[in-house]
Amino acid sequence: SLKEFEGKPKISYVTVFERPGLQEFLNQLSEFAELVLFTAGLEGYARPLVDRIDAENRFSHRLYRPSTICTEFREHVKDLSCLSKNLCRTVIVDNNPFSFLLQPLNGIPCIPFSAGQPHDTQLLDVLLPLLKHLSLQKDVRPFLYDRFHMPEWFQV
Repeated sequence: SLKEFEGKPKISYVTVFERPGLQEFLNQLSEFAELVLFTAGLEGYARPLVDRIDAENRFSHRLYRPSTICTEFREHVKDLSCLSKNLCRTVIVDNNPFSFLLQPLNGIPCIPFSAGQPHDTQLLDVLLPLLKHLSLQKDVRPFLYDRFHMPEWFQV
């Protein structure tokens, strides 16, 4: 992107490291789920990355930092009630469990990814089978509670 900086264009480059299997994960997931991107990132930074990752527009909605809320414990918490009043079939996958502090029964914690992990298989080997299984449930919350016990992560 070009930006004016003291009268001269400044070129900014961003290198994107996709988690291994991301495109296949999104393709398969979009066959049985509605995908929503919800990031605490600022739109100006995140939008070009998401445009590149999701050239096929598989996300039905994109939510950025202004859609997060502040709680007494954390800033930038993702409140899933902005997506649906009935959360029995809504899940959030995030590497930061505090993101789903308000609806811990809907949360799926995932391992963070960095560029130095070319053999990471979390998306296709762990998350995709789990999400396929959840798609068959009338209510995902009892299963997710049994699997992760997320509300207990937040007990003081």
